[in-house]
Amino acid sequence: MAKVTDQMQEIVQPIIEDLGFILFDIEFVKEGKSWFLRIYVDKPGGGIAIEDCVTVSEHISEAVDQLETDPIPQAYYLEVSSPGAERPLKNDDDMQAAIGEWVFLSFYQAIDGQKNIQGRLLSVSDDAYEVETKDKTRKVAVTVEKSNVSLIRLAIEF
Repeated sequence: MAKVTDQMQEIVQPIIEDLGFILFDIEFVKEGKSWFLRIYVDKPGGGIAIEDCVTVSEHISEAVDQLETDPIPQAYYLEVSSPGAERPLKNDDDMQAAIGEWVFLSFYQAIDGQKNIQGRLLSVSDDAYEVETKDKTRKVAVTVEKSNVSLIRLAIEF
């Protein structure tokens, strides 16, 4: 369904940016018998509110209703929401913005017997992440090859 998301991105990105928000991601998925177009938005500095999502949803609905041909031929539900506090980091801009933040990484191959770690993202290079983890009472810097990371997302530090 990449084609649908690409078409919808062309339609919704200018609307979202004109409203002062950031398009984080678009999904078009089938759950049960229903299709959902999910648009995740944020704003500079974070902290998107429900009212912001309602505003974006109304503008997108209005724009799609005015199109001669809807890029999605079947019935679907439009959902606009925040990407969440534990959002995945999907691209280089996300990674750079997350330096200094608490992150969760999951691995394809275990490292020192662990399939995942949490810690503070110290740096990002072309081929690796450096993460400061806690080992009992001391902090340890761990370098993880990007090719071994199946998921990296923001996390809440406890």
